[in-house]
Amino acid sequence: MSTRAAAGTTRQQTRRPIPAPLDLTFSAMASHVTLRVIEPGPTAPRALAAARAVFERVEAACTRFNPDSALMRANGDGAAWHRVPEECYLAVAEAARAHLETGGLFDPRVLDTLVALGYDRTLPFRSGAVRLTSADGRPDRRATGSAAPWRPDLDPKTLAIRLGANRIDLGGIGKGLAVRLAARALSGAGRAHLIEAGGDCYVDGDGPKGEGWQIGVEDPTGGSQPVAVLRIRDTGCATSSVRVRSWQVDGEAVHHLIDPRTGRSAQGGLRSVTVLDRDPAFAEVWSKALLIVGRERIAAVAASRELAALWVDDSRQVTASTKMAPSVIWEAHDAE
Repeated sequence: MSTRAAAGTTRQQTRRPIPAPLDLTFSAMASHVTLRVIEPGPTAPRALAAARAVFERVEAACTRFNPDSALMRANGDGAAWHRVPEECYLAVAEAARAHLETGGLFDPRVLDTLVALGYDRTLPFRSGAVRLTSADGRPDRRATGSAAPWRPDLDPKTLAIRLGANRIDLGGIGKGLAVRLAARALSGAGRAHLIEAGGDCYVDGDGPKGEGWQIGVEDPTGGSQPVAVLRIRDTGCATSSVRVRSWQVDGEAVHHLIDPRTGRSAQGGLRSVTVLDRDPAFAEVWSKALLIVGRERIAAVAASRELAALWVDDSRQVTASTKMAPSVIWEAHDAE
């Protein structure tokens, strides 16, 4: 054996093995959360703990199911100023920005409508098996956000907010914000990382095999196979679906995605909308706004806003915007 060959063999024998991915799973914000770091470095365990703490802080500050949360205290007296944790302040500020950017299609002033529909408790809404009567909750037919724009008062110096007359729900944008902040906590923890929380996720780097992350888009009609598969990197991905948290009130099918123009569950002919953006909170906002826009206008709005969007309509037809198309590596072609 030559000296060169022997040296090469020694280097091969002493090459360090690639560390296994490091995972952390837990429940937060009514979602199953998965954090994964590929080829983790020495700081990965601490980064994972910090990312989990982000979800816990956002949930504690922004939940509407705890009357003592910062959000619900502010909701309790909308005419007064309230100093809140940074996570709550950021969520309200992001919600106000999203309300303006979407022309009011994203409107957090839906809490009273959701409560009137019976969504004021922890129930297995995802199964669709919950059936309420007028004694439990009655749909509120009043529009929740179209009367006037929502302009909460914000004081960044003191982290104080004044919400106004209508109570708000921060569930969706709060989760998008948590994913954004958790992604920052995981930065540099390994070669790549993933954050997945219900319909919201963020992927960093080239994924486990160096070819990008493959993300399946759930079939909103209940099928076990995805309707599309995306290959993405360094971006957020959010899906809003009428399959999740749907139930019946007095025999009427309802869901949690409220159209602020009508005060009722959105009925625009769409089952789900997926949006990509480097900011997962932005993706979350537009996935909801586009679903509310409905089947007839979604293509035009997605094009005008240059949004990477994919949607599934009531016939299970899958459509991708021009900006989304390069990320779609597979999609279902039939509507059966």
